[in-house]
Amino acid sequence: MAEIERKTKRYPTDLTDEEWEKVEPFLPCAARTGRKRLVDLREVLNAIRYVARTGCGWRMLPKDFPPWQTVYWWFRRFVRLLLFRTIHDVALMLDRARAGREASPSAGILDSQSVKAPAAKNRGFDGGKKIVGRKRHIAVDTDGRLLMINLTTADISDSAGAQMILDAIRERWPWLKHLFADGAYDRSTLMDKAAFLDFVIEIVRRIEGQEGFEVLPRRWVVERTFGWMMRWRRLVRDYETRIDVSEAMIHVAMGSLLLRRIAH
Repeated sequence: MAEIERKTKRYPTDLTDEEWEKVEPFLPCAARTGRKRLVDLREVLNAIRYVARTGCGWRMLPKDFPPWQTVYWWFRRFVRLLLFRTIHDVALMLDRARAGREASPSAGILDSQSVKAPAAKNRGFDGGKKIVGRKRHIAVDTDGRLLMINLTTADISDSAGAQMILDAIRERWPWLKHLFADGAYDRSTLMDKAAFLDFVIEIVRRIEGQEGFEVLPRRWVVERTFGWMMRWRRLVRDYETRIDVSEAMIHVAMGSLLLRRIAH
């Protein structure tokens, strides 16, 4: 990590030359007509990653970066283009190939996380966690890479949120068939839908007579993914008003993690 920070020469979140080579082909090309583009998109991405990692507001960006209005304008354009999700998914497949696995996963783990969302227009109350905000329903592969995310109000149950995850997984990761989950997902409606979509959901339960904390097979992987997300301070709480912006911030964080893996 110290060697990578020396390569960035400024902030640890800056893109290194190796990372920039992998990201640049996905960025929109400059228009052939009209005013010439003056902003450096590499600096825009550096600023977005800085916001996600440090949790600062857009107006509090350091003067090293372009004006915050410019950075935010490009960020919203990238969100509309699904750029961050695309970069994340491609980096995920490259990282799986680097680890000697097939590009498309065949198994995954389901779980959810409730976080406070002070700026959200619609919020819900999670009675189990005593949190008012949003809930992140995610699916990860068996190594913890993020495959799918679905954001809802916190009052939506785990099984209801997982049903929307199943629909999306079938389109983006068609080879995924086997899913692991905890007891909160053992609901007849979810199981019926999983069987209809040709999924197998295996419930990993606590060991009988277990006292205190003990790592459970498979389920610890998704908890580690939540831990990776919490290292990005913008994700500790859901500060975004719009759900698509909140989802993009998660893809910025997890995509940056994968980019650093495959580039270094």
